[in-house]
Amino acid sequence: MSPGATPSTPGDLPLTGFTIGITAARRADEFAALLVRRGAGVVMAPTIRILPLVDDTDLERVTERIIADPPDLMVATTGIGFRGWVEAADGWGDAEQLLGALGESRLIARGPKAKGAIRAAGLREEWSPDSESSSEVLDRLLDEGVEGKRIAVQLHGATSEWEPLPDFCAVLRAAGADVLAIPVYRWNMHPDVARIDAMIASVVRADLDALTFTSAPAAASILTRAKELGKLQPFLHGLRTAVPVFCVGSVTAGPLEALQIPTVYPRRFRLGALARLITDELPRRSHTLRVAGHDTAIRGQAVVVDGQMRELSATGHLLLKMLAQVPGRVVGRQELLYGLPGDSADTHAVEVAVARLRAALGDPKMIQTVVKRGYRLAVDLEYDETEDES
Repeated sequence: MSPGATPSTPGDLPLTGFTIGITAARRADEFAALLVRRGAGVVMAPTIRILPLVDDTDLERVTERIIADPPDLMVATTGIGFRGWVEAADGWGDAEQLLGALGESRLIARGPKAKGAIRAAGLREEWSPDSESSSEVLDRLLDEGVEGKRIAVQLHGATSEWEPLPDFCAVLRAAGADVLAIPVYRWNMHPDVARIDAMIASVVRADLDALTFTSAPAAASILTRAKELGKLQPFLHGLRTAVPVFCVGSVTAGPLEALQIPTVYPRRFRLGALARLITDELPRRSHTLRVAGHDTAIRGQAVVVDGQMRELSATGHLLLKMLAQVPGRVVGRQELLYGLPGDSADTHAVEVAVARLRAALGDPKMIQTVVKRGYRLAVDLEYDETEDES
């Protein structure tokens, strides 16, 4: 095998060469294993930390209100949230009274996990939408009329400017309902902000081939951090144009879609389904160039040549991406020098970087020298040099 090549079998490992960002805190290792098994590289940066429910005084206060005066209707949005609520109430010695109060209310489950949690608690839901959509739940409630009704709504976490469920509550209130928001679990930004900052920077630089979210709070947290860093607009631009976003479901996608970020999510809102969707979708989105007779796919942090992943230095990969921005265009040495790390003013640094890149790619003919002008990626296509002069 030639130097610089990493063995791979693309048929068995369809995500070879792709680098995928994971923002999940819960079950992150399990999700990463699903992707790595398919050949992907992963970058992990948990963006939230869940606070223990038993210590949540706001939730305890809301629970006491529900026990004292059960609502007409209760909307359960997540299974983990509903189960955690019951477990926290048990820690306070209030579980039996809480379940008794909810037994007097009409219960609506947003999806099968919430439905399963309700039934595991010995209760029964009145209805659950097949779509697992909060919008469908809201439409049903508005159609039947909510004026004058007292409705408890389980939130996904602490509310923020990015989360969709506060809007859910606001719509119900505007329609005349008395809404009691239940913060069944709370989150705050993960203390390891350095990893979050690095993830944001990777999106801005397009060093990732995809970014994944498994909860709306995770999306809200990274958006909040990007705003704090003064990088919200370049971060959003990266997600809209260069780094596709994959979500576990429509609720998770909500804060992102509200910002006109395209998202993709599976029909079944499960980690396994999300991993399969990424496996199917990313290779289809990958653009392969024919370079000096070699099939070449340039990805976020890797390049695959003729089905083999080539090991490039960070400088080599950056150089290759600059040459591939407009395939076949001649890029001057000075332009390449400005784009490379460091502050060298000597274009000899570019010549050295190009020589190393040629060696790593395995065929020096893939990078052509254009005398007195610079370098070009030797793509197998017709290229009109006059476009440079226009």
